[in-house]
Amino acid sequence: MKNKKNFILLGIAIFVVIVFGLYRYYIYTMQDQWSQEEMAIIAAKQHSDLIKVTRTEKSVWDKVVWVIEGKDKNDQSLLVWVPFTKDYKVDETSGAIHSELLQNGLSESQMKAKVQNELPNIKEIRLQLGMFNGNDVWQLFYRDQNHYYYRFYKFSDGRQLGEQYTLPNR
Repeated sequence: MKNKKNFILLGIAIFVVIVFGLYRYYIYTMQDQWSQEEMAIIAAKQHSDLIKVTRTEKSVWDKVVWVIEGKDKNDQSLLVWVPFTKDYKVDETSGAIHSELLQNGLSESQMKAKVQNELPNIKEIRLQLGMFNGNDVWQLFYRDQNHYYYRFYKFSDGRQLGEQYTLPNR
């Protein structure tokens, strides 16, 4: 009886140690991501009229860019593009960080409607804001039949930029 009780306590202790270890590993792996996101939010607030943050997205194509969505002092939806350098610091060169009112471009729902109209048979996997060749874009990652593709659409008017990029079969 005493032996059984010791095994149960040992099992519980091992379980707690494993859960704590997994928690610490998660914190360790995500720490850089959270730090970079926080730097992007601070830079966005310093270089724009952003008051309140509602959403952040990280985009990686030719460079790492965080897009911060929020509200300005007039309670209008504002987007701020915050690019990072190769050594993961905020790129604060003149004009690198810039903002745009959401009303001056296509919203996510407008962009989804446009994509469904142009490509009715695709399986959309992800639509996110980003940067492509120095342009603010909607980045579409989708599947059509047996292939995966990327397309970029200009944020301001929804015009496709560049060609479609095909990924190898998975």
